[in-house]
Amino acid sequence: MSIFPPEKRIWWKEPIERSEILWIVIALVWSLIMFVMMPYWHIAGEQNLSNEAYRIRPEVFAERTEAMAEKYTVREEGDTGIPVVHPPAGSDIYMLARLWEWWPVLELEKDQTYRLHLSSMDYQHGFSLLPENINLQIHPDYEMVVTIKPNRSGEYSVVCNEFCGIGHHTMVGRIHVVDK
Repeated sequence: MSIFPPEKRIWWKEPIERSEILWIVIALVWSLIMFVMMPYWHIAGEQNLSNEAYRIRPEVFAERTEAMAEKYTVREEGDTGIPVVHPPAGSDIYMLARLWEWWPVLELEKDQTYRLHLSSMDYQHGFSLLPENINLQIHPDYEMVVTIKPNRSGEYSVVCNEFCGIGHHTMVGRIHVVDK
């Protein structure tokens, strides 16, 4: 029961004012425009990455990532000792998230295609590739696979954008893109 009930109890039988009809039509037309534009932005505008997700046990993903790092490590970065991995163009590459790091550092070739596999060893993390506008949620027990083709050389930062605990602010990684 409301504090001030409507004077006419059957309000839905009242005529709708012209201004209300106008706003309903505007909202409907805008909704239809946006409905058509979303597939267009995905295909022509390349707004969203097409990706795949698979169930995987964290220890299996860690084994694959460590095997790739062992096989393709070219150097270690800074005094942290994190391996910099330079896999061949066109290969499957792996990066894992764990408290509080992205591991390993990847070194990719410009204008080459790679299948980037991402997974978490512990909690949900966010994969944000800066300065590009790529944002993914990375969950434990799931492997996210994204096909990427870097088109500019330089250093890219991988930042966790899902709060994952006290060391969240330190959870950054790197991807280096080099000319062939």
